[in-house]
Amino acid sequence: MSETMPDDVAIESVLNERREFPPPAGFSDAIGGAHISSIEQYREMYDRSIRDPDGFWGEIAGELDWFEPWSTVLQWESPDAKWFVGGTTNLCHNCVDRQVANGYGDQVAIIWEGEPVEGGSPEVRRLTYADLARETARFGNVLKSLGVRKGDIVTLYMGMVPELAIAMLACARIGAVHSVIFGGFSARAIADRVQDADSRIVVTCDGGWRRGAVVPLKDNVDAAAAMTDRVKTVVVLKRCGNEVAWTLDRDHWWHDLVGGVSDDCPCEAMDSEDMLFLLYTSGSTGKPKGILHTTGGYMVYTYLTSKYVFNLVPDRGQVYWCTADIGWVTGHSYIIYGILPNRVPTLMYEGAPNFPADDRFWDIVERHKVTQFYTAPTAIRAFMKWGNEHPRKHDLSSLKLLGTVGEPINPEAWMWYHREIGSERCPIVDTWWQTETGGQLIMPLPGVTVTVPGSCTLPFFGVDAAVVNDHGEQLPVNVGGLLVIRKPWPAMLRGIHGDRQRFIETYFARVPGMYLTGDGARRDERGYFWIMGRIDDVINVAGHRLGTMEVESALVSHPAVVEAAVVGMPHEIKGTGIAAFVTLEKGHDPGDELRKDLLKHVTTEIGAIARPDMIRFTDALPKTRSGKIMRRLLRDIAAGTDSDQDTTTLEDFSVMARLREADDG
Repeated sequence: MSETMPDDVAIESVLNERREFPPPAGFSDAIGGAHISSIEQYREMYDRSIRDPDGFWGEIAGELDWFEPWSTVLQWESPDAKWFVGGTTNLCHNCVDRQVANGYGDQVAIIWEGEPVEGGSPEVRRLTYADLARETARFGNVLKSLGVRKGDIVTLYMGMVPELAIAMLACARIGAVHSVIFGGFSARAIADRVQDADSRIVVTCDGGWRRGAVVPLKDNVDAAAAMTDRVKTVVVLKRCGNEVAWTLDRDHWWHDLVGGVSDDCPCEAMDSEDMLFLLYTSGSTGKPKGILHTTGGYMVYTYLTSKYVFNLVPDRGQVYWCTADIGWVTGHSYIIYGILPNRVPTLMYEGAPNFPADDRFWDIVERHKVTQFYTAPTAIRAFMKWGNEHPRKHDLSSLKLLGTVGEPINPEAWMWYHREIGSERCPIVDTWWQTETGGQLIMPLPGVTVTVPGSCTLPFFGVDAAVVNDHGEQLPVNVGGLLVIRKPWPAMLRGIHGDRQRFIETYFARVPGMYLTGDGARRDERGYFWIMGRIDDVINVAGHRLGTMEVESALVSHPAVVEAAVVGMPHEIKGTGIAAFVTLEKGHDPGDELRKDLLKHVTTEIGAIARPDMIRFTDALPKTRSGKIMRRLLRDIAAGTDSDQDTTTLEDFSVMARLREADDG
């Protein structure tokens, strides 16, 4: 659907999931102490956060360091929020220098593991808070020597190496704005983002490791620089040792610049509303959106969500691992900025989950004794497809908490995660949020919330979430509609870089005064939220609106199916039909009999209205390099049209060719 969707946005709610899991007994003792001990405590705190946001967030902000106190906690005039008005602080200080000043400089801040495995063991580096203080100060001075000043935008296009975290924190230290571009993006994508940000400096690597091969990062930057006149300086970290072209006076080796530079670089006092970073959403077509996040509110919100959602407790032997790439907001918020202030080691891994073998993640968990593990549903479905034997050959007993992020998780994938990875003893925090929200908005709290597979459950403190129609009227229980947030929260985006009108039209125009998430959702009898897919992915079948997520979940609940993507397709009678693209478990062969069985299964699980009009079997689905299914490309295939859409983020172009040749049945 598009902006022309009629006022009646109700969506048929059809998925019937009744399994529920109380908080595991003994979780508090196992994790090293729980911050929130009961659902009653959560409800009391939540009610206060909505009723008295100034008091609630003022107390939380007081747990961090400020150079100058704020005069007002919140100023709100839709669509503009200002948090901790008049206060000054620095996020690098709160991540790093604060820990050193408090006597924790020798504690490990970042555990990094490289992808290559040579001689039977990978390269591992452990950086303490003192290491980060020294290295961020040095690189901060390097950036200053290259002409970077407070407010300038520095583009970072790197692999998952510690120097990426150092570069981000160095920017925050000196008051520069960083714009991180995922290392899987093309030269065209780099050029577009550099141009939009008016960024004159790019920090990159010679290459990055991915499945044993070198990703030519510097070559991509060179190609991007040829497409724009913005790039004047390129700093190159030597990671892979691959040959690279060199432009004199523009290109500089990281090690040459850092060698001999002073490590005296005080943290810049930043106004709470000073820009911290830009992060571009890849978008489906057209100009990418530079999402603008500021300093104080983002700092406070990511600190608190990290603390409560992952139950981070320092000095209890915890090791936290988020498997995301820092090129995405998940890596910004829940590898670096939310975790370091909580003083729990954060693990960074450079490469692919299946190199050199399909058990790499579980090998990492075992060797580093990971306690909190945060990954995406698309990765979980890949693990399922690769087979149970891989996690089962590793000792995963260190795990105490599991999390999911990036998209709604199918109930059967949730159950596999619960059973095979968590051994039915780890709470699962299914988190819903977006690049624009800065931090997690709806999720269970571990050891507190009764969880239901497929539901992200309840809103976080200060988050006034609701399911409404186009008039902003709250819809009844189990009626799907628009997911909105009715009050500001500290980490919310402050705008789209250089495009005020697009910011208003995209997020605040359709339901005036409320932030429109772009997702469809419903809320059940207990108040739990169920994400039903993007509004654009809702299918109108013969007058019935169906959430694609629920049809996909019905398919994945069949024992032969490991992953499914559902899109709308033209239908001469219904107007819109349902097209399903299905990936099978090992040992199951595609064919007419299985196709008939799947049709029957969906009819049984949901009803005849949700019965797919087309099922196409495939060995893989088109995904971005971050693992998200590119459903817009599948819509073109289902419609039988040639796609002229942007495919720069597509990881494997051969998938599209194979899909076009596949049999629909």
